[in-house]
Amino acid sequence: MNYEIKIYNTLTRKLEVFKPIEPGIVRMYVCGPTVYDYNHIGHGKTYVVYDAMKRYFALRGYHVVHVMNITDIDDKIINRAREEGKDWREISEYYMKDYLESLEKLNVKIDLHPRVTEHINEIIEFIQILIDKGYAYIAPSGSVYFEVDKYPDYGKLSGRLDKELWSQEQEFLSEKKKPYDFALWKAWKPGEPYWEAPWGKGRPGWHIECSVMSTKYLGKQFDIHGGGTDLIFPHHENERAQSEAALGVKPWVKYWVHSGMLVFKGEKMSKSLGNIIPLKDAFKKWGPETLRLWYLTGHYRKPLVFTEESIEQAKKFYERLVTVTNLLKKLSKEATSMHRLNEKDFEILSKLLETREEFHRALSNDFNTPQTLAAVSEYTSLVFKEIQYNPKYTLVFTAYKLLREFNTVLGVLDKYLVETPDELETLLDNVLKVIIDVRKELRERKLYDLADRIRSELGKLGIILMDKGKETTWVRRK
Repeated sequence: MNYEIKIYNTLTRKLEVFKPIEPGIVRMYVCGPTVYDYNHIGHGKTYVVYDAMKRYFALRGYHVVHVMNITDIDDKIINRAREEGKDWREISEYYMKDYLESLEKLNVKIDLHPRVTEHINEIIEFIQILIDKGYAYIAPSGSVYFEVDKYPDYGKLSGRLDKELWSQEQEFLSEKKKPYDFALWKAWKPGEPYWEAPWGKGRPGWHIECSVMSTKYLGKQFDIHGGGTDLIFPHHENERAQSEAALGVKPWVKYWVHSGMLVFKGEKMSKSLGNIIPLKDAFKKWGPETLRLWYLTGHYRKPLVFTEESIEQAKKFYERLVTVTNLLKKLSKEATSMHRLNEKDFEILSKLLETREEFHRALSNDFNTPQTLAAVSEYTSLVFKEIQYNPKYTLVFTAYKLLREFNTVLGVLDKYLVETPDELETLLDNVLKVIIDVRKELRERKLYDLADRIRSELGKLGIILMDKGKETTWVRRK
């Protein structure tokens, strides 16, 4: 297996062979949340699909640095604080906790989580570079704007080339040179938080923060910039313009990669439309593993249509994977070691390896997770139909090894593939409770021979049952 990884680049509108800037290293930046409300299941899709990409790059031998920012100062945060009569920092801290808990439940691992308020000095320095180079200007209010006409490549990422459609930030229209210029720094207004800058007190604009934090941790050029398709314009278009202007590099980002929106009754799921389902509620209803698997049932670039039926199907598939895992763990203890495999054994082994080939073929082709899950489904059928009734060591060992490899990307079976001593002890307690309850019923029915046989057989395994009246306790013999 030596498939080239191909990835769709929004900038070129092409499927390209992935070749990182520095061999063996993938530098990836994904736009994170503005923490003013609970995370919803639309956010979860973005978190999971880029985590799955990262996992697959790592499986293929790359060292991946995955950075996702946290916007902890923004108009929405300030407005929420006013509505609730709280300090803006209290709002951002509260909802940031919800975000981090959501990542943990979804088994999403982020390497670096920079926060805007921790990078104000770097943001001011970046803006000053743009002013010095003539790409930005200071308005009378003290706000600073990027002059879009100075950057001739603007609009290429989004495909929006008609400047009449670019108008941004209507509120500040009167002080801009052109309606489509965008804010790098917003001048202070009474009642708002602010930081001191050479051109006046205020706070960063939305777009500048990602340019600063991504380049600080990933360098002047990096491999992948991700986020939802709703960020292509204006956010990513503006990021690209100001970064290439300030840094003097092109391309600033080699591959622009965007994930499709979550669609609910024909509309994208968003807070502004009021059709969201908070992740904390979704976790309670369906479980984080089911949601993670459901996000992967659609191709990352396409919209994912929300229906309860589709999530229930994902839940059934997840339960099937758990059953396969437990079955293989059981069979691994019972498997027979054979010095030779017959023709049927080789056929099963070949089919297993074919599912692995399809798994990698699908993920190498622009992270085609629906096709990937189809390969995993075929694998589970082989386990149930063939290996369950032919538990030879080579077949069981190969199947279990493949399951671990598949889960490296799927990330939904970790707690089943790793057995800690505590988990084994809990399992033993639960099994013995069932056995003791059955034995108690046998004694009540005066089936003493069967009850004594259970005690005798457990005794051979080092489990001593002790009867006192109708109650029974147990102890493990050292």
